[in-house]
Amino acid sequence: QVQLVESGGGLVQAGDSLRLSCVASGRTSSNYAMGWFRQAPGKEREVVATVSWSGGISRYADSVNGRFDISRDNFLHTMFLQMNSLKPEDTAVYYCAAVYTDEAYPVEFVYWGQGTQVTVSS
Repeated sequence: QVQLVESGGGLVQAGDSLRLSCVASGRTSSNYAMGWFRQAPGKEREVVATVSWSGGISRYADSVNGRFDISRDNFLHTMFLQMNSLKPEDTAVYYCAAVYTDEAYPVEFVYWGQGTQVTVSS
């Protein structure tokens, strides 16, 4: 299995940028897709962006498309989420997730990090 640890969250103002990181450890030699999810208070968890094992295929939620950029460095076993033009509605706990698959667009993720808080003030 793979273990995931997020970092990079914090308190920023609207319009600022923030970069989240997720480091994977454990069985990282097998192909695994990764993704970022978020959960705001009182709301269900939602997908933010996902990226394939190769890093060549990614998809985004409509709410972040054009503002966020997901990437990964398989040599460092690390995934990133560059968040630009942040809005108060981006405030949430952000979770890193992974699943062993060669699929470009996995539906379900199996492994989860502990989450990192992102707070955007207006």
